[in-house]
Amino acid sequence: MDKLVFVTGHKNPDTDSICSAIAYAELKKKLGVNAVPKRLGDINRETEFVLKHFGVEMPEHLFTVKTQVADLNVDQAFPVSSDISIKTAWHLMKKNNIKTIPVIDDHERLLGIVTLSDITNNYMDALDNNTIASTRTTLRNIAETLNATLICGSQEDFETTGKVVVAAVEPDDLHSFVEPGDIVITGNRLDIQLKALEYGTTCLIITCGGDPSQELIEEARSRNIVLLTTPIDTYTTVRLVNQSIPVGAVMTSQNLISFNIDDFIDDIQDKMLKTRYRSYPIVDDNNRIQGFISRYHLISQRKKNVILVDHNEKSQTVNGIEEAEILEIIDHHRLGDIQTASPIFLRNEPVGSTSTIVANMFFEMGIRPSKGIAGILCSAILSDTLKFKSPTSTYVDRMTAEKLAEIAGIDDMDKYANQMFKEGSSLQGKTLKEIFYQDFKDYTFGKYRIGIGQVFTMDREKISEMEDSLIAFMKQLCAEKGYHLLMLFVTDILDQASEVLFSGEEKELISLAFNVDLGENSVCLPGIVSRKKQVVPLISAAVDK
Repeated sequence: MDKLVFVTGHKNPDTDSICSAIAYAELKKKLGVNAVPKRLGDINRETEFVLKHFGVEMPEHLFTVKTQVADLNVDQAFPVSSDISIKTAWHLMKKNNIKTIPVIDDHERLLGIVTLSDITNNYMDALDNNTIASTRTTLRNIAETLNATLICGSQEDFETTGKVVVAAVEPDDLHSFVEPGDIVITGNRLDIQLKALEYGTTCLIITCGGDPSQELIEEARSRNIVLLTTPIDTYTTVRLVNQSIPVGAVMTSQNLISFNIDDFIDDIQDKMLKTRYRSYPIVDDNNRIQGFISRYHLISQRKKNVILVDHNEKSQTVNGIEEAEILEIIDHHRLGDIQTASPIFLRNEPVGSTSTIVANMFFEMGIRPSKGIAGILCSAILSDTLKFKSPTSTYVDRMTAEKLAEIAGIDDMDKYANQMFKEGSSLQGKTLKEIFYQDFKDYTFGKYRIGIGQVFTMDREKISEMEDSLIAFMKQLCAEKGYHLLMLFVTDILDQASEVLFSGEEKELISLAFNVDLGENSVCLPGIVSRKKQVVPLISAAVDK
């Protein structure tokens, strides 16, 4: 399936924003697109009621579409455990043409990294002949590195505490070099082999494919000494034996710089430029390795794909939209300020609800929406058109809603709408901030930043009790966020009228737009119920005067 596509409505989502996103994502999936609905804020009570009523899951919250590490074509990781030999790690690097390997624990969590430089530096600096003991190298590593055969002994018997010695002297002189716990490398001279056992070696390695005598084997067993034979010559054996040490002994684990798969590119660029390492490990939230990133990966960014529904203004859309690829816009509002790098599919119709457009796209393509999808689309149309009483409502909205109601099993749309409005207009338990932002949109009109919120209610008295507190909240918000004007339309669903609470230096725009005399912080506007059709165009015209 193609890359993931996010379908999202606007910030401070209403029912139409959420339901149209869910439904359009479902339609795109039926058309073979890997689409997922998202939301840009908490849902209101009306939307919660609708989704619960029709058994549809709430979309997950999308906070940003800024480019993240996950959007890059990073290098694959080839993790190893800390006990494998550096020789094995070296061959893994050569085989996969890589220079860095992550070291992980038994739970696949990152312990450190081993680079080509770590291995070569260790090999070149190996002047200490007790490296095998100090790194607690296992017998298995030694046997694998030397391609050796175990004649007798076991890992339990292999408790080297000394150094590696090459027995290249006469037997009587060996005592000057071999101490208990040493590893002795020798050829096929039985007298030297027996002397090494006598002096307490913990492991005897016979080179050149030497065949140990039965006497030697029995002596080694009696002393619990490990006996190995290798087909490799003595010189090569000496060169290779230190390559058996575990990568855990040479890996970098302290002050390790790693990035999370969800980190934003903007956040990691400076750190990469300051440290200048060849590559950096990428981990998930459980510290499990996901790959490696280098500076050149920053030019291979894959933008997130986004479809916008029920809005087309930058101030209302997801954070980081300038770093994303907008594929489509499905909307019923005025054209805003969003710009795209290439042509896109745009469907913008003068209807009362984006859900009307989405529903008809189902029908045009011969796809019957499921009961749940039909139910939430019908609900969104009823909500956005105020049960077809809004001036934005059209004949198309009504006909589409009736068709959807039949599919969804809504026998009485009027009764269902009243129930939905009642659930949605309840303000019980809500804070001032929640009330103000439950359906709020940011607009830019010329040089003015104006915010317009709307609250639908069937209990006007409850709002009246909160007016002073709401106005104080708006005044504070104007000062903090730099708004020229804030308006909150408190719309009475039954009386089809709105009271406007306002704050800001440019409040005279309201007087110009609606030709009314203003109170100190409020004004009543009979017949005004639609922000899209009755408010935004008039405010825009007032700004232009």
